[in-house]
Amino acid sequence: MFDRPIGMNQAVAHPLAECWIRLEAAALFDAHKSCGPEANAAKFLGADAGYRACDQAMQTHGGYIYAKEYHIERLWREVRLLRLAPVSQEMVLNFISNKVLGLPKSY
Repeated sequence: MFDRPIGMNQAVAHPLAECWIRLEAAALFDAHKSCGPEANAAKFLGADAGYRACDQAMQTHGGYIYAKEYHIERLWREVRLLRLAPVSQEMVLNFISNKVLGLPKSY
């Protein structure tokens, strides 16, 4: 249809890559292997991605973010919490710097 491999289209490649990420993370956990660094990295990136997406929606919609029918303000409050709980972004960075990079504790 496109005269090239279908995987060259990001609309196909990205969802497949995302599925691989999820399955690989689940496989480590299911195999009772250490996945602390991967889990912390996923939490960090997921919380950041959600926050950035909501922040961009707020910027795009301007004053309409407070209109109840758009749910942007509510979603921003909810996604903002993910940067604090169950573990703060800073504690994720502490874990990675200490356990993965082997740096001394800074706290």
